[in-house]
Amino acid sequence: MDKQKEDHLKFADLSKRYGAKVVLDGIHGSIAERQITSLIGPNGAGKSTLLSIMARLLKQDGGGVSFYEKDITRYKSSELARKLSILKQSNHLELKLTVRDLVSFGRFPYSKGRMNAADWEKVGEAIAFSELEDLQHAYIDELSGGQRQRAFISMIIAQDTDYILLDEPLNNLDMKHAVHVMKTLRRLVDELGKTVVIVIHEINFAAQYSDRIIALKDGVIRYDDTAGKVIDAQVLQEIFGIPFDILERNGKKICNYFNL
Repeated sequence: MDKQKEDHLKFADLSKRYGAKVVLDGIHGSIAERQITSLIGPNGAGKSTLLSIMARLLKQDGGGVSFYEKDITRYKSSELARKLSILKQSNHLELKLTVRDLVSFGRFPYSKGRMNAADWEKVGEAIAFSELEDLQHAYIDELSGGQRQRAFISMIIAQDTDYILLDEPLNNLDMKHAVHVMKTLRRLVDELGKTVVIVIHEINFAAQYSDRIIALKDGVIRYDDTAGKVIDAQVLQEIFGIPFDILERNGKKICNYFNL
C-alpha cells in the first residue's frame, strides 16, 4: 500500500473488547498527514472505537497509539488539545448559547476561559471559514440540525489543531448540509493543511471527498489504501455483504447499491 512518508498518528496492535465481543482485534495502521481519511465498514466494525482510542477518549485493552513519535497517553490534556481535536456524534447543549459563544469554546486550550483579542480573531476566522457569519448571533437551540452541526465544526476549526477527528458528522443531516460539511472538511485539508479523520456511513461521500479509506470489518482492517482503490465493487461487497456497481463521472467514482 502507498503510505505517506510523514504519518504522525500511528496505532499498533490495538485491541478492544466489550465482554466477550472483540471490537478491535490487534490492528495496526497510521493516518496519512494532510489528507482526509475515512473509516468505513458495517455497524459494529470498530470504526468509532478506533477513532475514540486515537483521540484518547477510550482506553484500549492492548497495543498503543503514538502521536508525533510520542505515546499519546504521555501528553498533558492541554498539550494534546492544541494538536488534536475530536467531535463526537452526540452534541447536545442545554445552555443558552449563541453560535459565536459556542465557537469560542474551541479556544479554551489556549485561553483557559480568558479570551484575548487573538482568540476572538480566531473565532471570527472559524465562523467565516464555515460561512456562518449570518448566524453567529443566533442561539444554538434555535438552529436546524444541519446549522447546529456546522456550528460545532466551526468550534473545532477555532481550536486550530493539526489533526481533526469526527465521528459520523453527517448523521441525520439533509443532503444540502451534508455536502456543505464535506466541502468544509475538504477545504480544511486543501487550504489549511489539516489532517482529517472521519467515521462515515455514506459511502458515496467517502468516495467523493476522501484521499484514503480504511475499511474495517469484524474488528479487523481489511483494506487501507487510496480512495480510488478501496471504492471497488469487489472490495465493497466483501466489506458490506451486498453487491455494488461502481460508476465513474468526471474522474470520481459513484457507488450504486440501491437497485441491484
